[in-house]
Amino acid sequence: MRVLYFGTYERHYPRNAQVISALRSAGVDVLEHHLPVWETSPHKWRAGAGAAARLALAEARLLRRPRADFDAVIVGYPGHLDLAAARRAARGRPVVFNPLVSLYDTFVDDRARFRRGSLAARALSAIDRRALRAADLVIADTNAGADYLASLADIPRSRIEVCFVGAEERVFRPGWKPEAPFKALFIGKLIPLHGLENVLEAARIADELAFKIVGSGQLEPLLRDAPKNIDHVPWIEYDLLPAALHTAGCALGIFGTSAKAQRVIPNKVFQAIACGVPVVTADTPATRELLADGESALLVPPGDPLALAKATRKLAGDAELARRIAAGGSEVYRAQASEQALGRRWRGLLEGLTG
Repeated sequence: MRVLYFGTYERHYPRNAQVISALRSAGVDVLEHHLPVWETSPHKWRAGAGAAARLALAEARLLRRPRADFDAVIVGYPGHLDLAAARRAARGRPVVFNPLVSLYDTFVDDRARFRRGSLAARALSAIDRRALRAADLVIADTNAGADYLASLADIPRSRIEVCFVGAEERVFRPGWKPEAPFKALFIGKLIPLHGLENVLEAARIADELAFKIVGSGQLEPLLRDAPKNIDHVPWIEYDLLPAALHTAGCALGIFGTSAKAQRVIPNKVFQAIACGVPVVTADTPATRELLADGESALLVPPGDPLALAKATRKLAGDAELARRIAAGGSEVYRAQASEQALGRRWRGLLEGLTG
């Protein structure tokens, strides 16, 4: 089987890199027809006229049909504007959309960048619907997310399948050896989804423990009044993240209370369990699709810093519990979210689509 991974997708974003790696591990020949737009901007969705011009030029160039032979086209994230060109490139072959997010959900409901009912909000909703409807098959990252996308685009739920995000295994491998003193590690963009305010308040409550926050973004100003037991690092190179995970006492997931937070399992949770690190994250419908409280993670109510502090203290004070949670997370990862498992899943969906 040969597939064409197509569009203005961000090549090194974990969802794209992991899908391509998983497909290749399953024996699928993945060709790439990629025109870079977002790689030069760390905050791609804040980009202005320059990015808009690059995107317009890229979309025009994508309309030229690729000469390679392939069985199906996959449009990667963020490729919401690439579907028209993808259908032209496919020449009747199946088109699969791997959106990861809804633009409306991300910038209106979650990050509140635009007001509901505004012209921008209506435009984002229209882009979402058009892209989702143009694909023969949409791949969501959770069942909760799939239900949302089907409702958003008013398409049959049967046109959406689920493949977990997983982790890129050339980078994220087992090797957890926590260093003393115990340190809770939070990695991620500082956006509402992640619930940074809850992590900061948990650190104030559990002030005897060390917390390390790696990331920057919209909510970074909250760190100006961070408690003294928090160490903030704005950036760690992607390939160095496993070293930070391997020495942490535990990894922290997301704790936001938005509707989107109920529907996603973030990259960092998959990366942590791929590294064999015990995870504390919010107890949501999406999380329950993969993890079980007290077995493969410690799950706490979203927006509850006291519960987060208690769970972190529990892992810090009980090494055997931490080892058991770490082992449970590793087992779940191997069975359901490893590149081997996801490669089989992706290949099976493509084979079903291509006959």
